[in-house]
Amino acid sequence: MTESEETRQLSDGDWLAFDELYEKYHQRVYSLCLRMTHNVSESEDLTQDVFIQLFRKVGSFRGESAFTTWLHRLTVNQVLMHFRKPRHRLELTTEDGELPAEHAASNQNRRLRVLDRILLSEVIAKLPEGYRQAIVLHDIEGLGHKEIAARRGRSVGTSKSQLHKGRALLRELIGGGHRQVNRQFV
Repeated sequence: MTESEETRQLSDGDWLAFDELYEKYHQRVYSLCLRMTHNVSESEDLTQDVFIQLFRKVGSFRGESAFTTWLHRLTVNQVLMHFRKPRHRLELTTEDGELPAEHAASNQNRRLRVLDRILLSEVIAKLPEGYRQAIVLHDIEGLGHKEIAARRGRSVGTSKSQLHKGRALLRELIGGGHRQVNRQFV
């Protein structure tokens, strides 16, 4: 069954289609949440939230982009909304009600790290599919080239080549390079 058929069935309330999409993509969603939050329990909760949103919003998927791109954006938006929620925690303040300088700097650094992770996720999402898969499987999920090759039905050499080329393109995109990204499957 194709992704468009699965999403159409899901929008009609077919739970089997939902199970298939969940099995196919829950690890990808969880990994993205974990990369963005660096917190296992938050990532587990966010993964559930993403699939609840998927069930609710699958009717808005128009098929103009790949389903994985739409799901990636849905996941990033869910994590961003999570970061915007007020947190109930006590913070040390001075008598004037201000944060001590070291705490303010620490909070600012934490926000910048979160923004860096979000931006990196968005840049990785712009890579051609083959490069993106090689980077995610090798650098993020920690798989070896043999495992990647077996999983993707490619040779070990292709895995190594796509990882090398993907990293180079990623550096270029992060560094502000303006080369047009080739969207074909690599």
